[in-house]
Amino acid sequence: MKRHRGRGGEGLGYRDEDPRADRWHGALWMRVPTARGKGRARLGGVHALRQRQCMQHLRCQICGEETFGRSDERYLWLVAGSELLREGEESWSPPVHDSCAAEAVRYCPHLRKSHVATLVDTPRFWGVAGLVYDLQTLEPLPGDSEDGLMHISFADPLLRWTIAARVVVTLHGCTPVDLDDLVVAGV
Repeated sequence: MKRHRGRGGEGLGYRDEDPRADRWHGALWMRVPTARGKGRARLGGVHALRQRQCMQHLRCQICGEETFGRSDERYLWLVAGSELLREGEESWSPPVHDSCAAEAVRYCPHLRKSHVATLVDTPRFWGVAGLVYDLQTLEPLPGDSEDGLMHISFADPLLRWTIAARVVVTLHGCTPVDLDDLVVAGV
């Protein structure tokens, strides 16, 4: 990683940067190994590239298939915890299918403990969650969330000094739902 002067000005960059693979919406992305079908699921772990692909194409975070096609034309969001998702709230969790959500709750210890399901009319791309680096020292700054990452909007000048690990969207038209009711209804 080095200082980089590109189209958007000065910021971070890789020495061998490939703008098609390493940047998205101006953000520099964390490089992660890809080996589809190899290894074991790391429940609670987030693979930066797969998360970005799911968010870009609104694919299910469990099975990877597109989430378009609900009869109500909405998206289902499932997150660990007990606080309801509010209008305009930021989220880095991709949407899920109803049946995949039920499976995730059965097998993921974080979701089994406590989860919230919300139907969303419109997710809007907002920014990234990532490691933000000091402009002078190029040392990482402390994150503002429990995972050590900061949420940075696409309009923030700090985006150029961030290594993105997750796409962040804002959620609009939020309606809390009982996951069991959705699965039974087969909406």
